[in-house]
Amino acid sequence: MTIKPDPSTEIPAELGNVHFVGIGGSGMSGIARLVLGDGHRVTGSDVRDSANVQALRELGAEIAIGHDAANLPDDVDTVVVTGALWQDNPEYQLALERGVPVLHRSQALAALIGGRRLVSVAGAHGKTTSTGMIVTGLLALGARPNFVNGGVIEGLGVSAAAGDGELFVVEADESDGSFLLYDTSVALITNVDPDHLDHYGSRAAFEQAFVDFADRARELVVISSDDAGALRVTERLSHASIVSFGEAEGATVRVHSIETDGPVAFALSYRGADYRARLRVPGRHNAINAAGAFAVLVGLGFDPQLALDGIAGFAGTGRRFELHGTVGGVSVYDDYAHHPTEVAAALAAARTVVGEGRIIAVHQPHTYSRTQAFAKEFAEVLEQYADETVVLDVYGAREDPVPGVTGALVSERFDDAGRVAFIADWQEAADHTAHIARDGDFVITLGCGDVYRIVPQLLASLERERG
Repeated sequence: MTIKPDPSTEIPAELGNVHFVGIGGSGMSGIARLVLGDGHRVTGSDVRDSANVQALRELGAEIAIGHDAANLPDDVDTVVVTGALWQDNPEYQLALERGVPVLHRSQALAALIGGRRLVSVAGAHGKTTSTGMIVTGLLALGARPNFVNGGVIEGLGVSAAAGDGELFVVEADESDGSFLLYDTSVALITNVDPDHLDHYGSRAAFEQAFVDFADRARELVVISSDDAGALRVTERLSHASIVSFGEAEGATVRVHSIETDGPVAFALSYRGADYRARLRVPGRHNAINAAGAFAVLVGLGFDPQLALDGIAGFAGTGRRFELHGTVGGVSVYDDYAHHPTEVAAALAAARTVVGEGRIIAVHQPHTYSRTQAFAKEFAEVLEQYADETVVLDVYGAREDPVPGVTGALVSERFDDAGRVAFIADWQEAADHTAHIARDGDFVITLGCGDVYRIVPQLLASLERERG
């Protein structure tokens, strides 16, 4: 069993020397960066070295590779853990044995937020991009917010930073209910597409968590007007101040005149006026994300056109349609998409800029429960939006293997078996992809596990095949 946040845990008044178990993750590394900035000694461990680990070391963190009880310092005052850890983790168990306060990462973040005016961004999809848009917009408007995002914001080069004002912006994680721990002032809900049912048990419980999250917001709720789950949540809200955004006719902030030929352009109707923008990123979904970010910024009191101009400067986040290289006319991208709706959005955005080329998806299913629940839906969107698909095996993450649940569960549900291949061996998958690629094609890795690690193999295989 993985580690879940315990709302009854008392957060220490002073964190002291802090040890992070799983420090290299996007959320954990961002929190560690802020703790370092506050002058604390930071130690930690992770299963592998990474750019996040290296960046934290350069800031002064002491980080071991591999989890071992010996990594826990004798003088540690607080231990921070990620929900991706199993409860038998030796560092976690030793901290409990010693009686050292152990905080889930969401609780450590709550301690850093303190009494600041908090913007919390939640939703099954789009929250990393929406958080990045809000932060980018605020910086362009002259505000200097504190923020912790789930991905590196292009143009800033970091996923988290300390500011000098009252605003704090966070990507709030709904996967384990931890977004309910925050004292939110402005809540943005991008969508309520069913996910994380391994934690919630049912769609009804998942949606109720969003109702609770929204109704606790002190000032404002910004919520999608288009998503079916968000509409069900909205109907159940008792909040006095709700702003909707999307393409629906009745949306408070209505998106229209969307142009997806290259970087997306669109108009927003708000309070009787139209505001226009062209983003630096492609995809219809990003016009919708921008509308949500716009609603947050005007809700905070900023000028509408200036707010939208600031958002337009957003250049993307790491692992969201991120170009890693081009070999022999074939471009290799990586995207975090790990739910059918996200995969459809990512591939649809790629379609707007690939031109005459084809799209080859390299899909790594994430968790056995999600693969089992959505195998048919993954097959449908991959077959609809990609020209060719390579399915890797399942990245189990926090789950034990389930007999019979492999990547083949997705590939076997394609109507046209000639357009998909299930290849568990990564080198064979990279070689196959390079062999079928043509000039002008986009190869896009998809998944929130470690699929990005196949990118160097893909580039090397392309070099051998086409170099």
